[in-house]
Amino acid sequence: MITTDMKKIVIAIDGHSSCGKSTMAKDLAREIGYVYVDTGAMYRAVTLFALRHQLFNDDGSIQADQLEQLMDQLHISFKFNPGTGRPDTYLNGELVERLIRSLEVSSHVSPVAALPFVRTAMVRQQQAMGQDKGIVMDGRDIGTTVFPQAELKIFVTASPEVRAQRRYDELKAKGMEADYGEILHNVQERDYIDSHREVSPLRQADDALLLDNSHMTIAEQKQWLLDRYHETVAAL
Repeated sequence: MITTDMKKIVIAIDGHSSCGKSTMAKDLAREIGYVYVDTGAMYRAVTLFALRHQLFNDDGSIQADQLEQLMDQLHISFKFNPGTGRPDTYLNGELVERLIRSLEVSSHVSPVAALPFVRTAMVRQQQAMGQDKGIVMDGRDIGTTVFPQAELKIFVTASPEVRAQRRYDELKAKGMEADYGEILHNVQERDYIDSHREVSPLRQADDALLLDNSHMTIAEQKQWLLDRYHETVAAL
């Protein structure tokens, strides 16, 4: 646990979908006493909102104009869950943590996250959350767009097959239906969309440290991150 006299920093963790960014970011934040923000959950909440308002066409494309008009009706917040020791996501005051992790949301989130007006709205909220530092934030563009001046940037990746298996195991553990082939296709499709969108595409920042966790245990990842945090703070 950190002491109060240590300098607080911003920790940006970016990377591909289903590579464990959120888990490691949550664990790190809890370990060092920082605030954790799951930016992916924010885009998932917008996607759930769009699904509920039937804003997707049959081909999977989004009715962007209609969503933009409704953005003022959309408020995302996080509340700490004492039971899990982690924050839960709320959409307009409703607990949606479980709902936003469904495959339906996963398969629709990338086109929503690619919309410039959605990213602008979310980035504005994220930057406000990090003004006082002492924050761990994970997503796709934290180190490149949201906090380009973050003191510690990590870029996480793993093979598509490993990420699909992790997602499959996660869904099955929650008692949800899962098909490995469908999940692998979704992972590969999201990689392409995230890396090729016009606004804030997924890429490793020039000063980000690369972490390929394909063959690492949770404990090994946790120790690696803690070591990088202590090295960064000690160098300030």
